[in-house]
Amino acid sequence: MRKQLALVLMSCVFLMGSGILPSVSSPFLTLNTVSAQEADTAAAAEAPATVEEAAPAEEAAPDLGIGYAFDNAMLFLCACFVMLMQAGFAMVEAGFNSSKNVVNILAKNLMDMCVGALLFYIVGFGIMYPGSYAEPVIAGNGYFGFGGFGIYESSDPERSFSPQVDWLFQAVFAATAATIVSGAVAGRMKFEAYMIYTIVITALVYPVSGYWDWGGGWLEADYGFVDFAGSVLVHAVGGFAGLAGAIILGPRLGRFSANGKPQAIPAHNLALSTLGVFILWFGWYGFNPGSYLAFQETDAIDGTMLVAVNTTLAAAAGGCAGMILAWILFGKPDLTMALNGVLAGLVGITANCDAVSNVNAIIIGLVAGVLVVLATILLDKLRIDDPVGAFPVHGVCGVWGVLAAGIFGGANLTNQAIGIVAVCAWSFVTMFILFSILKVVGILRVSAEDEEQGLDVSEHGMHAYIH
Repeated sequence: MRKQLALVLMSCVFLMGSGILPSVSSPFLTLNTVSAQEADTAAAAEAPATVEEAAPAEEAAPDLGIGYAFDNAMLFLCACFVMLMQAGFAMVEAGFNSSKNVVNILAKNLMDMCVGALLFYIVGFGIMYPGSYAEPVIAGNGYFGFGGFGIYESSDPERSFSPQVDWLFQAVFAATAATIVSGAVAGRMKFEAYMIYTIVITALVYPVSGYWDWGGGWLEADYGFVDFAGSVLVHAVGGFAGLAGAIILGPRLGRFSANGKPQAIPAHNLALSTLGVFILWFGWYGFNPGSYLAFQETDAIDGTMLVAVNTTLAAAAGGCAGMILAWILFGKPDLTMALNGVLAGLVGITANCDAVSNVNAIIIGLVAGVLVVLATILLDKLRIDDPVGAFPVHGVCGVWGVLAAGIFGGANLTNQAIGIVAVCAWSFVTMFILFSILKVVGILRVSAEDEEQGLDVSEHGMHAYIH
């Protein structure tokens, strides 16, 4: 009987809790229990009598929809691809150089990303895109502006991207421009001097010239300069800065004989360099297609895919042209020239990949592959030591890419030439002055003894490999 009564009581409790039975006061339940209706009445009596007395509810941010989410997710993915290019640059440079300098190379590439991200957050983004800030600290005059420190805020319901992902995509581009120089100065620059260089290029040099076009400055406003994803604004900025560094530093010990004849310093690991080129090629699918900055509509995704295919064809054509020309000139199919030919094709197509046909992309890549071989030979004639071919790949072929935007993509060639001269001169002259000051101060180049020993030990106190 007690078991049955207990079962009945438990059933009543369950039914009342679910609302099937009305709540009642019962001695079998908690004493002095207030019914649900009584509790609701009491709560209502204690509530504010008017709407004004109630605490205002916080207004929810408007939902910008699935298109906004998709565009932002795609741009974030592309930013990740571009960041992976840092690994590609590190592998290419490390493989092309002596094993005694690998730690130094890896440290420089790592710090390019670490230091570059922080500085581009603090000041670089505000210099490059002052118009994105609601109340700029210095209104842009076409040549220089400053929006403010950190990342701008936006409550615009019509915006395409979150300010956070906007910054992230631009920050990895800034790191790419900085790390190009590492290869041109490999094997003989002091680490402290390199850190000073990377601070200046990411905080000032790259953002200022980037503002001239992408930030709405004078090149874009007055001349309609076209550089879709940065053949000049990213790659030539790094390439010409690297040329300045290579000239001021002078060649590595033993790179040229007493009579000026070039003498090869063998690459220590071409497998590593080849892997690096494939990583860079993969990362370029974030660099170029991501720069389309629209992914949700039919026309936008068709344009993005055109960019991706043109990027592929130009890279393939550049690799073929580099190997074939080297084979003709040197009697052997040179892997290093083929690798740099691929990179040359990628740099050459970056300025114009949205505006040219597939066939034109192949032509642009072929020309870039030829140019990188010829430019490498020219540097040897001039006794300028560029261990990885940074200037031939990024400087020469960056210029070619912007000219190709005029030849094949419909941009005004005169205006393109004006932009090339302005941006390349800004990078080269500024960095030439910086490297000259560092040389005069005595902190630019390591000693001959340290260079012979290798920068891994002299600069970092460690070896990349256990012998």
